[in-house]
Amino acid sequence: MSSLMDMCQPPPPADCVSVMEKDGEMKFVESKSDSEFVSIEKYPEVLVSRDHTRATSQRENIKSAFIPADRTVWQRALLAWQEHGLPEAFEEIVNSKDEVHPVAASGASALLRLLRTCNSLSGSLFPHMSLSNEELVIKYAEVAGWDESPVHAFAWHPHTTKFALALQDDSVHVHYAGSTLTPVLKHKFQKCVAHLAWQPLSASVLAVACQSAVLIWHIEPTSLAARPSTSSVQVLQHRGHCPVTHLAWDPAGKLLLSASSTDTAIMAWNVPSESCTPLRYIGGGGFTLLAWSPDGDRVMAAAPSTIFRVWETVSWNCEVWSQLSGRCTSACWSHDGEVLLFSMEEESVLHAVKFNTHHQASVEAGFAPATLPPEGSSGASTANVVADLSEVVLTSQDGEGVKVGGFVHQMVWNRTSERLAVLFKGTDNRISPYVAIFKTTVHPLVQVLPSGFVKGHAGEVPHHISFQPSFDKGALLTAVWSSGRVSYVPMYFVLEEQIGSFQFQSSSLNGHGIRRLYTDLM
Repeated sequence: MSSLMDMCQPPPPADCVSVMEKDGEMKFVESKSDSEFVSIEKYPEVLVSRDHTRATSQRENIKSAFIPADRTVWQRALLAWQEHGLPEAFEEIVNSKDEVHPVAASGASALLRLLRTCNSLSGSLFPHMSLSNEELVIKYAEVAGWDESPVHAFAWHPHTTKFALALQDDSVHVHYAGSTLTPVLKHKFQKCVAHLAWQPLSASVLAVACQSAVLIWHIEPTSLAARPSTSSVQVLQHRGHCPVTHLAWDPAGKLLLSASSTDTAIMAWNVPSESCTPLRYIGGGGFTLLAWSPDGDRVMAAAPSTIFRVWETVSWNCEVWSQLSGRCTSACWSHDGEVLLFSMEEESVLHAVKFNTHHQASVEAGFAPATLPPEGSSGASTANVVADLSEVVLTSQDGEGVKVGGFVHQMVWNRTSERLAVLFKGTDNRISPYVAIFKTTVHPLVQVLPSGFVKGHAGEVPHHISFQPSFDKGALLTAVWSSGRVSYVPMYFVLEEQIGSFQFQSSSLNGHGIRRLYTDLM
């Protein structure tokens, strides 16, 4: 299969920035004139200042310098257990053997040797288990280049023009359209933030995935407080469930799932009661990615190894997809919950599994099978390759040869599954400055057609992409850039769900007839 990237339109010139899709094509302007497109939409103008982007290692060193020296060995061991895990707690006791009884020091030393032996055996099967909490977050966070990115996590509110972003200093900032008030959220447990998730059907509840806990912030929209009190926070913790690297709310907002790459159980949280039910499955070495289908019927959960599972949310049984070519790095569901797109580590192809209403995966003809059927299934279900996005060199519109495509790090679908955005890492593991945009259809077959590219200012690379769920004029892509800038790229087209509706039968959008736009869409 030849690379679909060869069919893309030429990338923008080096001194230009992408601003919108109109008439079925991506539009760009010179970098110095793109600010007017932000003010038209009146969305928050965000540029993360350097004051918030201290290096993580520097932050940890500063934190260590201010640990009170008069703490007892047991207090220091407790702190080490909370921050880094049980081995570090025992190591603190062993290193402070003059402060404890010889029997306690000897016991701690023996337990430390046992834990290290177990970790060594585990590390031979699952190498990620030997990484520190921070290294695990860097490896599995949704944000590309998490340790270098000025923004560590980003999440749109599902219903309003509001988003939250976590910065390198562990603070979370909430931005609203049309408001200069920006609440800043800080908490002592809010460290190594890897993921953010707003509760559906709620205006104020934000979940934050942290190193040792899940924090639930209650941010009242009518409050004028720039620094909400920590009394507005619920702290959800479960022993051994750290670091938390991914979150997913069910579409009704009743259950919150959290995943850790070192815990073989997904935690299903009842947030009001602060209780959880472990969804445990032996094998795989933990979980790194969660994706709840929009219809609420299924949850996809990826492991750090070559395994992912699809849970059915009535009986909570799951299908296991194994013998993949690599770890699943990104996944997204179609708007109706029937198609799951996913990508694998160091691969440039997109795979699709199509589910029917009876919760059984069905074969979609026309593509070569990429994986074996899931364990416990009838054997008829298959993941199929729907697009090859291998890296190619295209000539940009200013005549320069540029590399586009490569390994898929993140992909996002808009809420109607008509636009797909893909963020790449090149074969040299560097983040590509070009986000590829594709036009997609789901039924009767999954089709992926190239549309164009989203590019930032000269020297910028994207660290995170997402579509605003509540945008109703097509799709609106948000990109977080290495400069700390957050950009908005609207894609104006008539949604398939609106085709034929009365309000569009006699009107036009952006000065163009509906028939022409629909043709461009296809």
